[in-house]
Amino acid sequence: MPADATVVDAGGGTLLPGLIDSHCHTSMESLRLALRFGVTTELDMMGYWPAQQRRVAAESDDLADVRTAGMGITAPGGHPTEYAPPEDDDFEGGEPSNGHGDASDSPDFEFPFCSTPEETVRMIEQQVAHGSDYIKILIEDGTVVGYPGLPVVSDEVLATAVKEAHRHNRLIIAHATKADAARRAVRAGVDGLGHLFVDGSHPDLVSEIADADTFVIPTLTVVSSALGHTGADFAADPRVSAKLPPAWLESLRGSMNVYPQGRLEDALATVAALRAARVDLLAGTDTTAPMPGFGGMAHGASVHHELQLLVSAGLTPVQALRAATSTPARRFGLTDRGRIVGGARADLLLVDGDPTTTISDTLSIRAVWRRGVRQPAAA
Repeated sequence: MPADATVVDAGGGTLLPGLIDSHCHTSMESLRLALRFGVTTELDMMGYWPAQQRRVAAESDDLADVRTAGMGITAPGGHPTEYAPPEDDDFEGGEPSNGHGDASDSPDFEFPFCSTPEETVRMIEQQVAHGSDYIKILIEDGTVVGYPGLPVVSDEVLATAVKEAHRHNRLIIAHATKADAARRAVRAGVDGLGHLFVDGSHPDLVSEIADADTFVIPTLTVVSSALGHTGADFAADPRVSAKLPPAWLESLRGSMNVYPQGRLEDALATVAALRAARVDLLAGTDTTAPMPGFGGMAHGASVHHELQLLVSAGLTPVQALRAATSTPARRFGLTDRGRIVGGARADLLLVDGDPTTTISDTLSIRAVWRRGVRQPAAA
């Protein structure tokens, strides 16, 4: 041990790798909030991230690290443009503005719709040039998000997107909330599904996903919210409420309630079926900004809620913890994190208790380190 090493008494605790949120829409302030809860990496699944802000995030040890898809591929007028028109200054990269450089920061910004293979090729080239770490494509007809009848990308655009993403050595992740969309994505060769399909049980699709080695980010937190469940019970835990700003706490207590005809029990059963089929499951939340209509999630905190929901779906606590650490690190090529091994980044989370047996112990946070820098205790 080096003579100047700092010795930490971890008696009665468990040391974990820093947690990874594999699906969110983040900002500088949200990266700070995530780190407060031991989430040391956030994978942004669509947003506007200028290079200068990427550099600041990478170099700032009071922020979680971030990777981003940049802009997502969608049909003209497709999801998520129903939330705000592209010319609105509060419209940012297909998601409601959350403070990390909205469309108004770029005077030439236009939402990059794709209706032809040629447009898709150009868009992916632009995204890669702008620093996108992976590619996202949206296959959403609006039924599950409360806007039925939205236009959806064609098979030609989907096939081209997969081919071009892989040509550029990028993963491609599909937003698909219904079984037919998920099936299209898997058959086209996407690497991952960014959401769970929630329109009933589809054992044949589970088999296809397993055979294709496609990973799934169930985002049970947002599924629960879409189905009308609030985050109020989770927010009542003082380990959560004491660390959240008022706006985030209010948002967490809310619900989207855009697909009340769905059943959370069915979603949990689908996750159980995916686990039984040995599909790689990654923990993600789809948290964006604290706004009416997007309730039920909060950066950082909701990763812990997701872990609890994954255990409710039948994963063991250890399997759930892997979904937020080693599995996303492996699937996204983040070889320097997700495990506690020599030579890895010192992104670490020390908690009281034993979350390998009681998953909610992940919230009993004693200390967080980002690149070996210990974070000050949250007020």
